[in-house]
Amino acid sequence: MNKDLTVGNPSSVLWKFCLPLFGSVIFQQLYNIADSLVAGKFISEDALAAVGNSYEITLIFIAFAFGCNIGCSVLVSQYFGAKDYSRMKSTISTTFISSGILIALLILFGTGFCGTLLELINTPAELMADSKLYLDIYIWGLPFLFFYNIATGIFSALGDSKTPFIFLAFSSTANILVDILFVKGFGMGVAGVAWATFLCQGISCILSLIVVYRRLAVIESGVKAKLFSKNIFLKFLGIAIPSTLQQSFISVGNIIIQRVINGFGSGVMAGYAASVKLNNMVISSYTTIGNGISNYSAQNNGAGKYDRIHDGFKSGIKMVWLISLPIVLLYFIAGKYLLLLFLEDRGGVAMVTGMTFLRILSPFYFVVSAKLVADGILRGTGRMKQFMTATFTDLILRVVLAIGLSRTVLGATGIWCAWPIGWTIAAVMSVFFYKRIQLGHKESAKS
Repeated sequence: MNKDLTVGNPSSVLWKFCLPLFGSVIFQQLYNIADSLVAGKFISEDALAAVGNSYEITLIFIAFAFGCNIGCSVLVSQYFGAKDYSRMKSTISTTFISSGILIALLILFGTGFCGTLLELINTPAELMADSKLYLDIYIWGLPFLFFYNIATGIFSALGDSKTPFIFLAFSSTANILVDILFVKGFGMGVAGVAWATFLCQGISCILSLIVVYRRLAVIESGVKAKLFSKNIFLKFLGIAIPSTLQQSFISVGNIIIQRVINGFGSGVMAGYAASVKLNNMVISSYTTIGNGISNYSAQNNGAGKYDRIHDGFKSGIKMVWLISLPIVLLYFIAGKYLLLLFLEDRGGVAMVTGMTFLRILSPFYFVVSAKLVADGILRGTGRMKQFMTATFTDLILRVVLAIGLSRTVLGATGIWCAWPIGWTIAAVMSVFFYKRIQLGHKESAKS
């Protein structure tokens, strides 16, 4: 069901819209968590480390899919809010065509250079074969990854956050069952983990595209939409490229950090692989809520309803902080029991590493969540330069500090300390940029 986000109480509208998005990303993360859980429990600790090691490279491809998602979603939101359905449909077809070309190029790159990337991050020899096998299978699933992400972006842009939730709930649950079947039942090892994700994500993609097509078919546009619009393509690039660069640089930064972590041995690698899954689930949840706020802001920006955007910022902060409180308590106090989902040894290096990671990072979830809410408004209102400035500051600080602090007496613990510092400084910047937008809207209203 399509929903106009420019009417109704802003707080109520955001809660109803964003909560299914929050649920969706939880199920989305179950894909990766299921892979690590099954690898660690049913194969070996080395298999867990190999899947975690490969994950950092998959984030490069996810970055491009994320950029296409955001570029399409923001433009569709703006045109939907402005009731310009012809340009809205043209945006969607333009996105699919340009994304298809990008997918072909990425598959060529992946099949040719993933082995080199694994070597660059100092992958241990005993993990190389499984890491490469996982990536080889993952790369051929890129069309499913991209088109599914674009479809979910379209649903969100149309104010529908429930349909993606239903798809993800079904496919993620199926992924866990297929993971176990392929690994434990058929003895396929790491390949079983990769093929399970490939299969379940493919089904989700196909079903979501069918629903998108049917949803758009009933929207009358009046003027026939162009199949490919150069003007819209350039606007799409203006949003997609910064978003892709943001995620790409984060991925490159994570790869550099992974290289530093790999120098501390497989125990630290396994502990990081387990704990970072739990961390990524939270950060991805905040990012998805931020994307929802982008859709909300873009629709209201297209409709010229600026006061609703600022009401949305207040509601968004309340939402993410209410979500953060139980998560912080859970991770800080009971993180060990969550890590046992992935790890067998209760007192080994991997467990100690995972617990240290969670206890250092989790209190700062209040900080990073505020940044991602502000980022959502920056993207939704087209302030991509400010968005990129804050994001790159966070990344650069985390990479430089991770390298530097790891060489002190802190060792691997120094790497984890880099996250809160980068988050805090970047959060101050994002909120400052948002406040400037708010002030500009107030001055325009007075004049």
